Amino acid sequence: MSITVKVDIWSDIACPWCFIGKRKFEAAVKTFGEDGKQVEIEYHSFELSPDTPVDFDGSEVEFLVSHKHMPAEQITQMLGQVGGIAESVGLSYNFDTLRHTNTVKAHQLLHFAKANGKQAELKERLLSAYFQEGRHVGRVEDLADLAQDVGLDRDKAVAALESEEFLPAVNADKEQGIAYGITGVPFYVIDGKYGVSGAQDPATFVDVLEKAWSERA
Repeated sequence: MSITVKVDIWSDIACPWCFIGKRKFEAAVKTFGEDGKQVEIEYHSFELSPDTPVDFDGSEVEFLVSHKHMPAEQITQMLGQVGGIAESVGLSYNFDTLRHTNTVKAHQLLHFAKANGKQAELKERLLSAYFQEGRHVGRVEDLADLAQDVGLDRDKAVAALESEEFLPAVNADKEQGIAYGITGVPFYVIDGKYGVSGAQDPATFVDVLEKAWSERA
């Protein structure tokens, strides 16, 4: 009997815990799937700071100081701790080169990618570009380059972003997140029944996946 567990993930490109959580969840899926069990993953839009300008003139520390109203020293220490956790799952965050921006266009591009069968590939590309490469993920031309990197048609990506064809889908994701009571990301909805908040250990994800699969079986 073939059973696939559906996992809907609300996340933001500008969320460091979302990339960390992605790696931990991937490890869980690998363990869960060792005996042939299948997982279908769909990403949904969530904007942590929708008021962020496309071109923020300042560093990540300066952005967080202004938005979280915390001392720069405390922010720097916090980023160092997050960077250490990222390293533990094989990621190399570079907060010094990170270019903070509004992510609504990136979310629209993810919906464009989903419509063309490349959402998972683009999600990985965007997160890596933002946190590890210092790439800009808020402007149409830059996003189109990243879309092309994963095999999407660059011209069609530009057209979709400029027309905002997928903005209603982004807003629908946000409304569904509100309906679920989601206030922070990453947030995982397993088979429409179980919610898991945060970048949990792989074992936690495996337990919920197994529970959902057993109930379906």
